[in-house]
Amino acid sequence: MAAIYLLPNTLGKDNFDSILPKDVVAIINSLTYFIVENEKTARAYIKHLLPDKNQRELRLEILDKQTDPLDLPGFLDPVKNGHSIGILSEAGVPCVADPGATIVSIAHRKGIEVRPCVGPSSILLALMASGFNGQQFAFRGYLPHDRPIRKRVFQAMQKDIRDGITQIFMETPYRNGKLLEELINTLHPETKLCIAVDITLDSENIKTQTVAQWSLELPGLHKRPAIFLID
Repeated sequence: MAAIYLLPNTLGKDNFDSILPKDVVAIINSLTYFIVENEKTARAYIKHLLPDKNQRELRLEILDKQTDPLDLPGFLDPVKNGHSIGILSEAGVPCVADPGATIVSIAHRKGIEVRPCVGPSSILLALMASGFNGQQFAFRGYLPHDRPIRKRVFQAMQKDIRDGITQIFMETPYRNGKLLEELINTLHPETKLCIAVDITLDSENIKTQTVAQWSLELPGLHKRPAIFLID
């Protein structure tokens, strides 16, 4: 039976073989139809994994901010003819801080089987390595840039950590330094802050300490993918 496969990507260019399970590579090899964010990088990823796969046979639909929502149901048309489809993330796993959830919702309404595949999620890997509460946590995604709204989000997060709920969030890599400065100036000095950078890469660095300790020596975060957690 044709299905929708949620396909992981690596979190960088390092260690493909040790990060992706072999069965995921086999699934990608079996597919012709894909839904991706960027055609060029998706083709490069598939080419890296499967050098002998015929690129000209691939059929890719683009799902990004410019995609018309009215076009999305048509992306699933190949299933009618018995063809499975892969939703491929640019990094990590689809539908979690990444596009794809709307397509999956449509698939469920159409009665199409959805199969998530195992792969690296920077959010869960950071939580695992933080030493923070993994029983109760909230992922807040990218924090809003509007100052009044952002202030309310910070207030809500500080209330949650007092209730024992780990807070997880991220920022566009070139804004990491500014966010860290804001956290240091806003949070209580004894609040625990974990910064997880370049997860799964050779340059990976994951460290938890108090806000006061971070303020003594700021790490170099510019343009490096990072996950922030507070507890």
